[in-house]
Amino acid sequence: MRIDIITVLPALISAPLDLSIIKKAKDKGIVEINIHDLREYGLGKHKQVDDYPYGGEAGMVLMIEPIFNLIEKLKSERKYDLILYTSPDGKTWNQKEANKISLLKNIIILCGHYKGIDNRIRENLIDEEYSIGDFVLTGGELAAAIICDSIVRLLPGAIGDEQSALSDSFQDNLLAPPVYTRPEVFNAWEVPKILLSGNFKKIEEWKENQAYERTLKLRPDLLKE
Repeated sequence: MRIDIITVLPALISAPLDLSIIKKAKDKGIVEINIHDLREYGLGKHKQVDDYPYGGEAGMVLMIEPIFNLIEKLKSERKYDLILYTSPDGKTWNQKEANKISLLKNIIILCGHYKGIDNRIRENLIDEEYSIGDFVLTGGELAAAIICDSIVRLLPGAIGDEQSALSDSFQDNLLAPPVYTRPEVFNAWEVPKILLSGNFKKIEEWKENQAYERTLKLRPDLLKE
């Protein structure tokens, strides 16, 4: 899989994409992630990428030309399955979307910044818009890093035990069941005896029940989907 990220703050997103599972996946050749500094496509001697919005509103807006020129350059080199934009008013990112996009080959992530981007880009070049929650960040770089992490860990070979990803929270619209490890007893707090029984059929039944009960208590909205 190839992911091209367009940003005005490359340093903000480069660090989290060079650690842990993502770094291992890159080293194995499972994913290729390229970060493109939009300022390299800025206008004039000052490499301008933003300007004041029409209508007199406060703040700055990313200009159409640098974004258009960079996206067109990338599209001239390969076919992209998806161009997505990180925006606070986008569709909420979730595990279902991560599963779907992990099956694609080439994607572009455009990171929002300032007051946003010239809306003509959204109308004509963007396929999907995603938000990681109902709050505003300085820019979409951290949201893009989260999106990348959730996608990459689903790619075959990215994590040591591929079955682990299938049992994560939200995979079946359920939260994960509680987990325990050694010691069996600590401070008089005991591990549920069913997990020590060796009866794997009963253990799976217990996990399914626990997952349902936790979801019903903590995230009942998931059970409506």
